Amino acid sequence: MKLVTAIDQSLTADRATTVAIMSDGDILIARHHGRALGSQLGFSSAESTLVATAVSELARNILLYAKEGEIILTPVESQGRHGVRIIARDDGPGISEVQQAAIAGDTKFGALRLGLCGLKRLVDKFEIVSTIGKGTTVAITKWKA
Repeated sequence: MKLVTAIDQSLTADRATTVAIMSDGDILIARHHGRALGSQLGFSSAESTLVATAVSELARNILLYAKEGEIILTPVESQGRHGVRIIARDDGPGISEVQQAAIAGDTKFGALRLGLCGLKRLVDKFEIVSTIGKGTTVAITKWKA
């Protein structure tokens, strides 16, 4: 896991789709956009499902812990490969033990949730920045196989 002090958001310029997360319905909207972006980039059905699942998990975390925030989906390209960059950010309470949260997972809300630990296994790159009282930003990238 890479802990950073700031997440590069320069990739979220003109090709980004931003979904405000304020209700359960917004999770479905964000998930749909994630799956659609994966499909547009040529991801397989299984890969697009992983993108949608990652978006759902991030959006659910926003609702559970911060009550509102946003998901930003951006197509990315590097060295001839295509991927999806997902940034989830909120102005919630922050995570006091970021490393522990990302390693141990979260069973507080039930076994069906992946938590940050499970989310890390779905993606190729995982970054998190969290400040108590100021919020959390998680940035993940999933590359097309």
